[in-house]
Amino acid sequence: MQALISSRTLAVSAIAASAAVLAACGSMGPSMPMSTFSQASLPPSIQVPTGNKVALETVGVGDITYECRDKANMPGQTEWVFVGPNAVLNDRMGKQVGKYYGPPATWEAMDGSKLTATQLAVAPSGPTSLPYQLVKANPAMGMGAMTGVTYIQRVALTGGVAPASMPCTPMTKGQKATVKYQADYIFWKAA
Repeated sequence: MQALISSRTLAVSAIAASAAVLAACGSMGPSMPMSTFSQASLPPSIQVPTGNKVALETVGVGDITYECRDKANMPGQTEWVFVGPNAVLNDRMGKQVGKYYGPPATWEAMDGSKLTATQLAVAPSGPTSLPYQLVKANPAMGMGAMTGVTYIQRVALTGGVAPASMPCTPMTKGQKATVKYQADYIFWKAA
């Protein structure tokens, strides 16, 4: 009988402990970790104006497509021209929260809300990486994570520049090339 009482007491204690843990987890809600992003080290031209706060930090991983085309107003000369991105957007924990594609450049959350934007500024980030970028968001389509986004910054860049190993010549005009890249996309909303 004593063994039965002890095992019941142990079971009740385990259930109570589990309930306490679940209650504690439930009170945390679906909130994201506090943002630790700082734009202090970024070039001033791509810093978001005061009056905005970080709403979402993502890591874009994917490809940039280029096409060998004629240079504008320079007949007979060619260059690699940016065609568009195709990337997944992951949160800081590595979970996909959206995608980035184009043209036109479009950021889309998993909830279906999406937006395009107007480029305000770029700044060099490194010789083998895309430049830093600041864009002003156009009003979002659909309701969700993209609703109310005011600005998007592209930072922490790796790769994505036009292919140096493939020549773009009049003979290769029309040829496309895809290069890998990674960048952080920081989404801002009015404070």
